[in-house]
Amino acid sequence: MRRAIALSAKGLGSTSPNPPVGCVILDSEGEFAGEGFHLRKGEPHAEVNALTAAGDRARGGTAVVTLEPCNHHGRTPPCRKALLDAGVARVVIALMDPTSREEGGAARLRSAGVDVEDNVLGSEALLVVGAWMRSLETKLPFVRWLDGDEGIPPTELVYFRSISDAIVFPEGRAEEGVPGAHLSEVFALPTAYRGQGPELYLRELYDGGVRSLLLLGRSELARTLCEAGLIDEVIRLIGDRPGAAEVTFTSWADICGTGLMARSVEKGSAGVRVVFARQGDSKRC
Repeated sequence: MRRAIALSAKGLGSTSPNPPVGCVILDSEGEFAGEGFHLRKGEPHAEVNALTAAGDRARGGTAVVTLEPCNHHGRTPPCRKALLDAGVARVVIALMDPTSREEGGAARLRSAGVDVEDNVLGSEALLVVGAWMRSLETKLPFVRWLDGDEGIPPTELVYFRSISDAIVFPEGRAEEGVPGAHLSEVFALPTAYRGQGPELYLRELYDGGVRSLLLLGRSELARTLCEAGLIDEVIRLIGDRPGAAEVTFTSWADICGTGLMARSVEKGSAGVRVVFARQGDSKRC
């Protein structure tokens, strides 16, 4: 399952509005047979990619997947059917899919005689799919605010863009996190933030397919979102330039009033990266 969770992260920043999912196939002897992940909506899901890699070795084997296999025919056939057609005998699931239709893929697999085990390393799977889950719950994007007392080093910006569906720059301009990462038929962005209510703007982004949003630098939008309690995570970058402490402490005073707590402190590509998030629940700050 931990291998499947790691694979699922390859879909961050490109699968929305679908979730990032990973899958590993073991053969009937419990040996590795194939793996796959979901890249973008409209293309094969993780289970189908893993089954394709495993081929005939999937028959009688086990599918280990980070999210419950889907049970509906959308742009692609249901993964539940693909697993049954491949002759998989057992399916291990980290998290149940809150968007599952009818009785759900797991229930249909069980009724077909497949051994299904769920809630396996679910809390670890949330490290990847948690932002999508929270966005689904609130019907707003998961908002990550990135700022630094010496600006944003290019290496940090490239990384955080790569795991985000969209980025909003300080002047209000919005663009895809990684240009061309999403299928254009299912993903659309408003041209810019125009001073409308912050929640209304987030709703526009959500309706366009955005599930994770990167907010860059200090701006009017960042301030209003923070005041409205609509920021989920704050990343503060501490550089090495002497005299930057006053700016840093001033900006951190704003964070302290949100109820966020430091989740991690680590050395980044340039200076120190401090990540703040609400601990222990799914509420927004």
